[in-house]
Amino acid sequence: MNPIQRVVFDSSTLVGAALRIGSIPYQALLKALRFCNLCASTETLTEIEEVINRSKFDRYINRGERQEFIANLRRRASIFVLKNAGTIMIDPPCRDPKDNQFLALAQVAEADVLVSSDEDLLVLHPWRGIPILTPAEFLARFPNPPAG
Repeated sequence: MNPIQRVVFDSSTLVGAALRIGSIPYQALLKALRFCNLCASTETLTEIEEVINRSKFDRYINRGERQEFIANLRRRASIFVLKNAGTIMIDPPCRDPKDNQFLALAQVAEADVLVSSDEDLLVLHPWRGIPILTPAEFLARFPNPPAG
């Protein structure tokens, strides 16, 4: 059995997964959806939706596909409430305060890992005992299927 049960993905990794089918972030997301419980909050989903809908991404993927990506995340993720996030101890905090919501989510969800492509989060590894891994490091935690 895989020891990673609950996983949080940050915005940078999810946007990378949406924009580049087959990329390492995409593969990591597929692995998480297949073998783990993907954890999110209303706040983190809202941020991901705001970021992915920026016009600069229009040349990579059309808005309809981006909306479907977000809708799929909303359907597949377990949603945790962060409405008292101000009372959650974010210590040490992230140097980018907007990323504290991912730390709060990881804490509330009792996540086994936070997957990030953001150096502001990665430098905190491990945060309060929660590993913060790149998508490639997350993928490495899963055994490769036997060839054949």
